[in-house]
Amino acid sequence: MSVKRVDGALMAGMLKNGLACLKASEEKINILNVFPVADGDTGTNMRLTLENGLNVAKPVKELGPYLQSVSTGMLYGARGNSGVILSQLMNGFAQELARVPSADTGEVKRSLIRAYQMAYNSVIRPVEGTILTVAREGIEHIRSQVTRRTTIDQLLSMYLAEMRKTLAYTPELLAELKEAGVVDSGGLGYITIVEGMLKYLNGEVLTGAGEEIEQKAPQPSVDLSLFNEHSSFIDGYCMEFILQLLLDPAYDQDFRLPSFIKKLEARGNSIVAVQDNRRVKVHIHTKIPSAVMALAQKYGEFITFKLDNMQVQHNEHTRAVKSVKKHVPLQVITVADGDGMRELFSGAGAGDILDGGASMNTSAQEFVSAFKAADADRYLVLPNNKNITLAARQAAALSLGKKVTVLPTRSMVEGYFALAMDVPDSEDIDYRVRQMELGAENVVTLSVAKSAKDTTYHGMLVRAGDWLSFIDDEPASAAGSRIEALIAGLAAVPDIRDRETCILFRGVDTDEAEEAELEERIGKLYPDLELSFIYGGQSVYGWLVGLS
Repeated sequence: MSVKRVDGALMAGMLKNGLACLKASEEKINILNVFPVADGDTGTNMRLTLENGLNVAKPVKELGPYLQSVSTGMLYGARGNSGVILSQLMNGFAQELARVPSADTGEVKRSLIRAYQMAYNSVIRPVEGTILTVAREGIEHIRSQVTRRTTIDQLLSMYLAEMRKTLAYTPELLAELKEAGVVDSGGLGYITIVEGMLKYLNGEVLTGAGEEIEQKAPQPSVDLSLFNEHSSFIDGYCMEFILQLLLDPAYDQDFRLPSFIKKLEARGNSIVAVQDNRRVKVHIHTKIPSAVMALAQKYGEFITFKLDNMQVQHNEHTRAVKSVKKHVPLQVITVADGDGMRELFSGAGAGDILDGGASMNTSAQEFVSAFKAADADRYLVLPNNKNITLAARQAAALSLGKKVTVLPTRSMVEGYFALAMDVPDSEDIDYRVRQMELGAENVVTLSVAKSAKDTTYHGMLVRAGDWLSFIDDEPASAAGSRIEALIAGLAAVPDIRDRETCILFRGVDTDEAEEAELEERIGKLYPDLELSFIYGGQSVYGWLVGLS
């Protein structure tokens, strides 16, 4: 099949086929994860991210608006590092094609280049040998071969061939992959999606791809009965939109952000406006949204638009006073797995606790919702898992007008020790944040979990069912029992004799007998170490240990 142009309707079919292809290979991709302990696996994270984008996408024939809605859904629904990177690939793809009703081969080529560039820019320290390398080399190796006669299906075939070559080479770029004898799972996931898209162009519709994806419209967060014909209208509307400045002569070309903001000030308040090249993102409170819309449409048209009646929200808050969060200088939002850990974080001062951890990574949307639900001058996020940090940072970037700091805690232990160092009575928020940073930095985390597969990991031959201990995510020991793995892990801590405090958080499947045995053995081995045992209830790690 020779396809020379793709519009929104065709792209919808391609992406749904890509999702179906990804679903069919999800477990295969998950198994490639180098980390031997069950966690938020790559295939699952990528599937959930793409699924969320397609769930909220608006089915329109024009390519640009369709891709923008998919991209928005993916940005907010992104889970795990692989999901965040996939969402940024789509973000770049969508931005390049934002103004076109349909795209030819040259435009699709440029969008694939923009996609990998956007993805690289979203990662603080990009690592080669990952999905980033696969996406970059896939298009860079063929960009000069694409001519006017090249069809879109031919372009995707060439793109896939080069990405497969790079994927096979990823173990040479990343030592962890070579040791485990696998290729990069994120790269394979991305290739799988593109394979499904090409199959659709070739007439192969995969099982499930032809089904309508459920449109999950956002449910009202307030009781709409609270605003009726007897209501007063005082608080106005909250407007948020992204404006695309257009070069069409029908629009005013003399756009200047400072003067635009000044004009907005005459129409409302609480204004935040930022410009990124030919796009402007705006937040404003106003009683006359039509006046703001008319002003904005002098210069271009809306890519996204959101309008909330703040009076409805105000009335709900008035009725349900007990549910209103009082204003706080600093709102700490943390991620936890286990009822005991949630209770600990709450008692330590966390304002909001999101579900998440190794087995299910928290999405960007969950963080965005947490920011919106609180009334604070500043927000501090403790992701407590290195595979959740990117989603937290993406949520911070999406939350215009919110001052968010992400402290990249790698474990719930680091999160707990960070909160323990907070000085909530201090009026200096920067000081409080620095104290929590010190708390996270000065603790060593030892974790113990069961291996989910046979593999070689950092020089250790690991069998499924072995118990592994990790020191700050680095493997320390493998043993036949959980207790032996923990004892061996403690012995591997370089400065264990200099540590004074040891807090052991017990997982959901451990018991008091195991706790008593550990207390006796650790007490004999390290008599100067002050031991504390706390029930955490975490699911993946039988024991989490904090040493300070």
